[in-house]
Amino acid sequence: MLRERNKQYGTIKFVDISSDDYSPEENQGLDYKTVMGRIHAILSDGTVVTDVEAFRKLYEQVGLGWVYAITKYEPIATIAYSIYGVWAKYRLQITGRPPLEEVLETRRKSKADMCNDNSNCKI
Repeated sequence: MLRERNKQYGTIKFVDISSDDYSPEENQGLDYKTVMGRIHAILSDGTVVTDVEAFRKLYEQVGLGWVYAITKYEPIATIAYSIYGVWAKYRLQITGRPPLEEVLETRRKSKADMCNDNSNCKI
């Protein structure tokens, strides 16, 4: 939904973290494991925001800031961050995917297989 809405605004640059071209160096040093664990957004000034704050900033960028505006205020903020914490921890399993540890191991093995014949390959 954000990607579609962003077509009108052009304010969000989406990054495919699972792409072989993903570079932590180009993304404030955020490695795959870190960004798979919780949502991250990098603001135009380089500031990294996470969790509910990241959603709030993303929605603001496409004219929907009102959706998350209430999460700025207590006790809603505490509740929203708690709910997101549970979602972030279990979202892969909830959506029918393997747990993060298994995803990381599969990714590591895949990269190792691709690098078997390349002594300069970094895993």
